[in-house]
Amino acid sequence: MYIIKFLQSFGEYLLLMGRSFQKPERFKMFLRKYYQEVMALGVNSIGIVLLISLFIGAVICIQMKLNIQSAWMPTWVSGYTTREIMLLEFSSAIMCLILAGKVGSNIASELGTMRVTQQIDALEIMGVNSASYLILPKITALVSIIPVLVTFSVAAGIAGAYCTAYFADIITPSDLTLGLQHQFTQWFFWMGVIKSLFFAFIIASVSSYYGYTVRGGSIEVGKASTNAVVSSSVLILFSDIFLTKMLS
Repeated sequence: MYIIKFLQSFGEYLLLMGRSFQKPERFKMFLRKYYQEVMALGVNSIGIVLLISLFIGAVICIQMKLNIQSAWMPTWVSGYTTREIMLLEFSSAIMCLILAGKVGSNIASELGTMRVTQQIDALEIMGVNSASYLILPKITALVSIIPVLVTFSVAAGIAGAYCTAYFADIITPSDLTLGLQHQFTQWFFWMGVIKSLFFAFIIASVSSYYGYTVRGGSIEVGKASTNAVVSSSVLILFSDIFLTKMLS
């Protein structure tokens, strides 16, 4: 029964994505909606990305220095491991998990409310492709803004590590700088960006599916928002395994 329900939902998802990626009927309207979604989904998320990354970068540096580094290791190991963790995993996968809770629930609840208040039905009656009109700008906006958020996350994490060096007296700034520069591989940054593009598509498309297909009242909108966050998070974790293997 669960397999049949999953296949049915997956088929509905594919059909919805097929409708969503059709050519916009009015390109100027699409650009306007795209700009609105960039501001709502991307720019409004910069604050929480910077705040979380700043503290995580500081905590990673402290943990590496106090619990991992020993007399047998070079003094720059804490800076090196902080950089690698931020580049390879946190700023892409973990940050997208956090955004799935913020952005995904926003998308699902917005579309779900439009569905239960019959706004989507009104668009269909007027002959508008509601899937393309509502969903395509959200997907393109989140996919295009996510590299900026990843870059800000990495920078904030490194800034957090420097805060521990200058204010907490955990590691000297010179040792931290040496570790951050040690054997830097530019591909690691691009690996995080590439993975985040897939994660952004998962967040936007899955959340849009759950919101767009809501049936019922306001209670169902809440359930759809919860299902969107849970499903997006699980898919991000699964895809992270395969993407890391393919890109490494």
